[in-house]
Amino acid sequence: MNYESLSSELVRALRGRRSQQAFSRRLGYSANVLYTWEKGRRFPAAGMFFSAAQRVNIALVGKLEGFLGAPLHNDPTSPAGVAELLTCSSAKRSSAELARAVGAHRTTIARWLDARAQPRLPELLRWIEATTQRLLEFVSIFADPSELASTAAAARALAAQRVLAYDVPWSHAILRAIETHAYQSAAHPLPGVLAAMVGMKPELEPALLSQLAAAGQIARRRGRWAVKDVLTVDTGVDSEKNWQLKRHWAQVALDRMGASPVAGAFFSYNLFAISDEDLERIRQLHVEYFERVRNIIAGCKSSERIVLINQQLVPLAAEAS
Repeated sequence: MNYESLSSELVRALRGRRSQQAFSRRLGYSANVLYTWEKGRRFPAAGMFFSAAQRVNIALVGKLEGFLGAPLHNDPTSPAGVAELLTCSSAKRSSAELARAVGAHRTTIARWLDARAQPRLPELLRWIEATTQRLLEFVSIFADPSELASTAAAARALAAQRVLAYDVPWSHAILRAIETHAYQSAAHPLPGVLAAMVGMKPELEPALLSQLAAAGQIARRRGRWAVKDVLTVDTGVDSEKNWQLKRHWAQVALDRMGASPVAGAFFSYNLFAISDEDLERIRQLHVEYFERVRNIIAGCKSSERIVLINQQLVPLAAEAS
């Protein structure tokens, strides 16, 4: 991704039909800064970009909170607000980890996180991609990714991959199996081996592979399938289909539980009475656990097993209400 080009396109999208001079004045500048931003000669700081978004009536706080899955306590146009967004999206990674992921010096990262400085827009976009892998979702807060030159192809691919995730959830498991060292190192992978790795019927494998290839996620290389272009799919876009997807994988876990314990699997439950306040604390722990697992997965250097994690936290009275 060319973050500089995308930054210019986002600024242009926010400006809309206004002239560069008029929008520059609206942002409090006497000079035509929009010309330099759109030409890629300079770029706004993150807070100024957020100010521009608010100027065109984007419900910035609500959309950012929806993206982060957490409330914001500071104005995102302020240095403290930008620092809070960066901290929230970093998922408690160390400065060294963030520096490697973003390609910035550790001292620069530290200055951003303690609000002594702000990233410019291209740096902000690179940060979002490195820490969340959900850049297109972030971009959609400000403009339609399918209408921006830098993101149009990725937006089309993401739409196709989202449909596949909703309608053919087992395709995701086959995709993960393709990534494993066992498959990629096999001299001549046999038909059905991928299905066996995830415990599904071998006759289902060909159709799943065809659908993954049609969505642009895999391609044939040297006699085997290889992952080609996989984007992080936000399945929460369609709440009903997302709920169906969660039910699917919960049922898979239940089916695998069977009548006896599965080697290497971990099933547990805890039934308890608790205050509303402490229930919220436990809910936050669930969120933190999920984010920490995602960080471990993102930093993993090899793929040896395909694993399903399900989380449930259910107030029992909810069903009776």
